[in-house]
Amino acid sequence: MSPSVRKFSNNAPLIRILGAGLFIVLFTLTIRAFNGGVAPAPDFSAGEAGPEILVEITPGQTGSEIAKKLEELGVVKSSTAFFRVAVADERATRIAPGEHLVETMIPARKALEQLLDPKRMPNLIKVRDGARWNEIREQLVKFGLSESEIDKGYKEIKISELFGDVELEGFLYPAQYSFNKGVNAEAVLAEMIEKFDWVTREINWKSNKNFSPYELMIIASLVESEGTPDVFGQVARTIYNRIKIGMPLQFDSTVHYALNRRGEIRVSLKETRVRSRYNTFIYRGLPPTPIGSPTKPAIEAALNPPPGDWLYFVTVKPGETRFTSSYDQFLLWKAEYKRNFKAGLFE
Repeated sequence: MSPSVRKFSNNAPLIRILGAGLFIVLFTLTIRAFNGGVAPAPDFSAGEAGPEILVEITPGQTGSEIAKKLEELGVVKSSTAFFRVAVADERATRIAPGEHLVETMIPARKALEQLLDPKRMPNLIKVRDGARWNEIREQLVKFGLSESEIDKGYKEIKISELFGDVELEGFLYPAQYSFNKGVNAEAVLAEMIEKFDWVTREINWKSNKNFSPYELMIIASLVESEGTPDVFGQVARTIYNRIKIGMPLQFDSTVHYALNRRGEIRVSLKETRVRSRYNTFIYRGLPPTPIGSPTKPAIEAALNPPPGDWLYFVTVKPGETRFTSSYDQFLLWKAEYKRNFKAGLFE
């Protein structure tokens, strides 16, 4: 049970959720070795697909239960055929709970592919990595939830006391969420926080004595916004190194947040002078809140960065970020980045 305090009705509709790269449904597959002596299971041939139907996968369903349901609904010819395909494919553990639009009378392999296809899940809300609250709010409005109800839930729902009395920015975990029709905004937001609690359940938020759990969340959000998973740790170490010597973070991402802007790579000299506590060019230390929702890898990097003396980093071209402690080296790499930018490598 999550330690978070929730404020929503116990009568809220059942909620189903698929994590980004994580499987919330306990899709329990019994691992078996099938050898050549096992008789083939009845299976539909390709090209015989029937009408599409909605298949609901509920939290806690086992692999055999899902296979049986698919057979009963006429999706697959036999539960055994689907079960064998699922056992042999580790992606089966990522089947999302929720409603799936699938064809009937299809081969077991195709049934698995369709269950794994997020485009076949109606009533889906996607929270991308590093999403900001205003972007998530926009998704909820598009989903059909009331703006006043959304804003009310944002203010009233509480997170774990570990982080203090803070707003939800940063704690609405990136994932794909599927909900029953009629769900209310508070239940949606609460489920996103519940996902955060579940994903970070093994995180020791008090492992860093110099920063509070909330400050670590802020750092994780900066790591998510400034880096890619392959360099999250180095970005985190650079943040700590700059803070230690009193150097401004000078992150474009925080200025973009202050300006409520996405899609821009650079900020202008004028923009670096904007009067906002999120402008890390003129205000030292951390911004006042997270600037988006970090993923677990970004959080882990923030708590356990590798050793290093880096103070500067620059992405010279897509997929190549370099780190250094030398300002002169940084300037050389920055010039290389500008050449690549003009050449259109970042388009």
